[in-house]
Amino acid sequence: MTLKPIAANPGSEKKVYLLKPRGFCAGVVRAIDVVKIALDLYGPPVYVRKEIVHNKHVVDELRQAGAIFVEEIAEVPAGARAIFSAHGVAPEVRREAAARRLEIIDATCPLVTKVHLEAARFARDGYSIVLIGHSHHDEVIGTLGEAPDSSYLVETVDDVDRLELPDPARVRYLTQTTLSLDETRHIIIRLKERYPLIEGPPAQDICYATENRQMAVKGVAEYCDLLLVVGSQNSSNSKRLVEVSANAGVRAYLVNDYEEVDSAWLDGVLNVAVTAGASAPENLVEELVAFLRDRGFHRLEEVELIDEDVRFSLPPELARTAPGLTTISAR
Repeated sequence: MTLKPIAANPGSEKKVYLLKPRGFCAGVVRAIDVVKIALDLYGPPVYVRKEIVHNKHVVDELRQAGAIFVEEIAEVPAGARAIFSAHGVAPEVRREAAARRLEIIDATCPLVTKVHLEAARFARDGYSIVLIGHSHHDEVIGTLGEAPDSSYLVETVDDVDRLELPDPARVRYLTQTTLSLDETRHIIIRLKERYPLIEGPPAQDICYATENRQMAVKGVAEYCDLLLVVGSQNSSNSKRLVEVSANAGVRAYLVNDYEEVDSAWLDGVLNVAVTAGASAPENLVEELVAFLRDRGFHRLEEVELIDEDVRFSLPPELARTAPGLTTISAR
């Protein structure tokens, strides 16, 4: 994957590099549409466990449409309809939902489901599982729940050095889907040094959208003085974009929307790059670009890494009810 050539910026004219791909991935589109379709089919209220995706603007919009967001299944009335978020849940949550006779629609991203299935298989085969991820992230909590007695969480290389596993010859590793590629690579290298027989999944767990957005930031870094990332503070993949930029030597900030931009950040800046995390709506990007235009950044160049064309099927619970709606694509 290579970036298209970037045109030079002559003179001192201020310029915005708009990175592509950016914003919604297929898993996020699917999750948001699941809530909207459920509201259309069944009417409100529809309960959603946790934030459907990590973006406050998206959550607020769906709340206004009739979705009720709860932290735990116990808050959902018995027999009601509830949706699991894109980040997935532990088997214990599924059992609790069944005990409360809830009508569940599972909006877990298929790429997260892949990691869950791998965790269950590794545990079934008698392996210790090292999960690389962030301890408080909803996705990690759900994955750990698949094999709590066999799983060991690491966030840093130092965590790897502190590991004590029952059988160093029977170890497998998995990763959260929204991590920094570079950071994860260093952790995996250290794992292989400590456990030479360790193996990971056949295909990497970090999702295509996370990788593509990070690669775009790296590709444009040498041309920019500043990177602005549209995304919420609890969005893991958005925060990783800021880290990737900082590691490339470019100052970066994560903002929910243009209103959080401090104009002082733009002092002395000629070239600013703009991207968005995988759960950030495109209208927020457009508003940020307009904000920058009003501050003298009149030139705009879209820099494309790769054309994303990923489609995920609807959850079977909705596909049965609405057979005409079978696939959802990123947009």
